[in-house]
Amino acid sequence: MDNLLQFEKVSKSYGSRKALNDVTFSIAPGKIVGLLGTNGSGKSTLMKITAGLLPVYSGNVKVNGHPLELNTKSIVSFMPDRPMTESWMRVRDAIDFYSDFYPDFDLDKSLQMLDFMNLKREERISSLSKGMNERLQLTLALSRNAKLYLLDEPIGGVDPVARAKILDAIVEFYSEESSLIISTHLVKDIERIFDEVIFIKDGELVLQAEVEELRLKHGKGVDEMFREVYAE
Repeated sequence: MDNLLQFEKVSKSYGSRKALNDVTFSIAPGKIVGLLGTNGSGKSTLMKITAGLLPVYSGNVKVNGHPLELNTKSIVSFMPDRPMTESWMRVRDAIDFYSDFYPDFDLDKSLQMLDFMNLKREERISSLSKGMNERLQLTLALSRNAKLYLLDEPIGGVDPVARAKILDAIVEFYSEESSLIISTHLVKDIERIFDEVIFIKDGELVLQAEVEELRLKHGKGVDEMFREVYAE
């Protein structure tokens, strides 16, 4: 089976600060992968490179076997850590915008997700709570029929009820033919949905493993392993 995402010796610097240093890993189709690290570890940089938003880096990145280019952008759906919508919009305006902008946007799926998320089409985005806004951003990202989904801190700063709803939605609406990478430092809340995890620290890849392998080989869950790696 071909890898859906391949990083080979990828480095990225911002001035004198190295955000990524010689990072190599691959992800196969059909995986929910946790990209784990503390704030400033390089998670967002890695995601932005994959999404084609940071073109200047060293090394090689391939999506679905192809070098990053305009065509690979069309099969990658990115939910950044800041909303992609405008405050003047209503929920229906955001849906219409994505539907117009992305040819692979599945309108029926988006309406199903709105219902699942308890979001009303006429609600103003400016009146949504942070948790409800995160639900909307997730709806927009997952309603595209992409091969690779990138969710940057999708449960950051939202309450436990919203977190549970967001995780339930990911499991309910994620396509098993695609792969999904979720960056987070809130490991305990989200580890139940991971198939695989990648630990990144100070821009370097520390560990990549199947969740089951962690339990069998190290006798630890993801959260326990995370605390051990980042306690140093």
